[in-house]
Amino acid sequence: MWQLRDLGIEGLRDSRIGSCPRSRDQQVPKSPGQQITTCSIPSIPYFLNPSIPSPRRGSALLAVLWLAAALAAIAFSLASTVRGEIERTSTALDGTREYYLATGALERTLLYMQWGRRYASPEGVSRYFNPWTRSLRFSFPTGDAIVEIIPETAKLNLNAVPPADLTRLLNALGAEPERAQSISAGIVDWRTPSREGTLTEFDRYYLSQVPSFRPVHASFQEIEELLIVRGMTPELFHGRLDRDPQGRLVQRTGLKDCVSILGSGLAVDANTAPLEVLEAVGLSAPEANAILQRRAAQPFRSIDQLRAMGLRAEASVRLLVGGAGMYTLRATARLRLADGKLSDSSRSAGATVVLAGSENDSGYRVVRWDDHPWVQDEQWTQERSSQ
Repeated sequence: MWQLRDLGIEGLRDSRIGSCPRSRDQQVPKSPGQQITTCSIPSIPYFLNPSIPSPRRGSALLAVLWLAAALAAIAFSLASTVRGEIERTSTALDGTREYYLATGALERTLLYMQWGRRYASPEGVSRYFNPWTRSLRFSFPTGDAIVEIIPETAKLNLNAVPPADLTRLLNALGAEPERAQSISAGIVDWRTPSREGTLTEFDRYYLSQVPSFRPVHASFQEIEELLIVRGMTPELFHGRLDRDPQGRLVQRTGLKDCVSILGSGLAVDANTAPLEVLEAVGLSAPEANAILQRRAAQPFRSIDQLRAMGLRAEASVRLLVGGAGMYTLRATARLRLADGKLSDSSRSAGATVVLAGSENDSGYRVVRWDDHPWVQDEQWTQERSSQ
């Protein structure tokens, strides 16, 4: 214990240490005749008197509170980050499961398409697949999938379509007349061989770009080559998003949905050809709309049903029923939840396939695979709105 003399305070006494006068500057007589002395007591430092609060105790408490608040903020941030990572991982896992569900639906569709040609009734109708089949739905233990079947004959052959058809198609897609003619001429120039040592108007344009290039002057190998044709824009090629009367986003048709490098001939499938393609092959607007309404109610099963529509002869010869063995398949899958309902999320996969030409040959060849195709299936949309 510290001594008062160690602190330089001599003569100071407290009730805890020794005797001391009761108050400062109080005269205390000892005995009759004794001289009265005055005792002056100096102030006691706060760190020796527990009754006086120390300012250091408040600052220490404040530091502890700030430290606790900082640790709480760190813990909250960490918890939020962990929760977000868990949700993202769960979403990615569901997307992977839906992807393999979609690929399984594609494989089953290919199997059904082969069975449809092999196991048909005498009337030519199969329970698995028919030339007029536009979609198939499959129910699996873990979810459902819808496969959209688009014959390549629903599109115009990019390497064989006449310039007049190209111009009408571009006009139907929203291009101005002059621009449509310019793009059509650029497409024809791209696929037409050029004489050695000569440069066309389009060659000089491509050579003036940065970086410069020369067109191949040969058949298109991929429809994406259209993106570098003079006058082409991404909006015209891919289509655009508009809102329908209900306010939902709707994908408008783009050039990539109307042309193909696999189609053969000049006729298109009446059950799946877009409105713009029907107008491009020479059908008038009333004739094209009549076909859309008829196939929405019931698909065409034969050419005779098409002829019964009363179309003009020059228009009816540009139509057929079926896909001629080349199809684009787009599968969209949704997982089944614990309550039996389908999830709101979905994942799609697509493929372009060529079926074997003989019924005895059940093989097929995948010429293009797409892990992220754009799919907007009206059947899914109607089911979601009804839930």
